[in-house]
Amino acid sequence: MTKYIALLRGINVGGNNKISMPILKTVFEEAGFTNVSTYINSGNIFFNSILDEKTTQSLCEQKIANKFGLNISVSIITASELSNAIANAPDWWNNSVDSKHNAIFVISPATAENICTEVGEVKAEYEKVAYYGKVIFWTAPISTFNKTRWSKITKHRATYEMITIRNAKTVMKLLELAGGN
Repeated sequence: MTKYIALLRGINVGGNNKISMPILKTVFEEAGFTNVSTYINSGNIFFNSILDEKTTQSLCEQKIANKFGLNISVSIITASELSNAIANAPDWWNNSVDSKHNAIFVISPATAENICTEVGEVKAEYEKVAYYGKVIFWTAPISTFNKTRWSKITKHRATYEMITIRNAKTVMKLLELAGGN
């Protein structure tokens, strides 16, 4: 049995793609997942499954589409993978109150390396980017945030659709709830 975290992309943002977390929890339970729980309204679901990651991702996306009529991409990461990624995060990530710190979760079949290549070279004077496994760590000073290459990732539509972003505070809470911290 594997402990997974499903990170839904682009739900409950600006009144779009509305999904109720209690209903989503029920959908996951009906799919056969166990120990299902959610965290905040942005689509973070913890659960256990005997299925492999690829099958789990496909099943999650299918069940969401069937229940809510929405084609929502889902990043699947194991609790262990999240714990390892955070343990290997760069020293500069989540280490300054004057900066924004985000974790960018890759949605399979994309890889962190591919996403970084697509976005292009970072603007070193404005941002820092590194990755470990399926997680891309990104930090930028608040004062120059809008000048960063990664803040403009929405211009890379195909790339943008292969990620979901969580701020460092949320990621650390996910790690805690997953039992990794």
